[in-house]
Amino acid sequence: MMETLRNDHKKITISDVADALNVSKTTVSRAISGKGRISEDTRQRVLSYIVEKDFKPNVIAKGLAQKKTYNIALVIPGDCNLVDMPFFQNSMQGICEEASANDYDVMLVTTTADSSANLERMILNNKMDGVILSRSLVKDRNIALLKEQSIPFVLMGTSRDTNILQVDNDHRAGCSELVGHMLGEGITRVGLIGGSKNYVVNRTRRQGYEDAFKNAGVQLETALIHEDCDRPDKIESAVEKLIQENVQCIVCMDDVVCSVVLQILAGKNIQVPQQIQTASFYDSTLLKNNKPAVTSLLFDDKALGAITCRVLLRCIQGEEVRAKTLLGYHLVIRESTLFMHTGTQRKNVIKPINRFADGCPARE
Repeated sequence: MMETLRNDHKKITISDVADALNVSKTTVSRAISGKGRISEDTRQRVLSYIVEKDFKPNVIAKGLAQKKTYNIALVIPGDCNLVDMPFFQNSMQGICEEASANDYDVMLVTTTADSSANLERMILNNKMDGVILSRSLVKDRNIALLKEQSIPFVLMGTSRDTNILQVDNDHRAGCSELVGHMLGEGITRVGLIGGSKNYVVNRTRRQGYEDAFKNAGVQLETALIHEDCDRPDKIESAVEKLIQENVQCIVCMDDVVCSVVLQILAGKNIQVPQQIQTASFYDSTLLKNNKPAVTSLLFDDKALGAITCRVLLRCIQGEEVRAKTLLGYHLVIRESTLFMHTGTQRKNVIKPINRFADGCPARE
């Protein structure tokens, strides 16, 4: 139980509030906690007095008066591994900074594809005002739960459900541009290796890959697409099949897959980019020191977190927000795709292609 409330001049105790309003300390405690029998008029008198006497109303008092917790929950997958952490750390930093600027705290919640028990408990105990979901699944029990309980939430990702508030990187456009760049360079046999199709982002990346072929008027070969490669042995099998198909380039849906592909190619004494080029649909520190440097898509994960949090807070306040926000990207051409099949290698350069819009990397 909160025993004191602080303003700039002195501490105001529960006894002070009780004496000033000529009520019992029990009545003040019940008004603050929201528990126990007490009339609504008395509760509002107590809470209004607390807010009034705080020179700068603290979050606890303000929250009680407005029936808010001033907490938001960030749901992260309990089964994520270390290679996923840079994304979650960067986006979490953006979320926490935006939340703090608005007097909100962030509570971490872990769930799995099979269990939402931790989130259910927080909802039952009224611990937060809204929720950010950091990963979207094709069949997402968290979304169903939050809808059922009418909890404000924003998906940091993409869903086919247009009734869900969504903030995401523009993976489809970025992936299309990366593959389109390869096709424009005459590299038409481009293989694709990706992880679980249960993740919406992987399905979106495949759409971008397919868009590139359609836009370039090049025949798409489904035999060059390998999905659900979520283990090293599956990735190795996919690489061997692509080698047999005489691919010119292997594009990976993320840097985890790409790092395994590079190890497999090195183990087979296949030179990158001289024999097979490589690229990744996502760039993180995992590929930072790779030689040759890998062509990839750069996304601003911190901005993604900050904008997602901003949308959620506006939603909690009852403001109108756009249904879907897409953030921009950079396509960075590096050494892993610079080899010319005439037998010469291009000058070793990095070519950023900026798709961020006027300092505000977001669009509908």
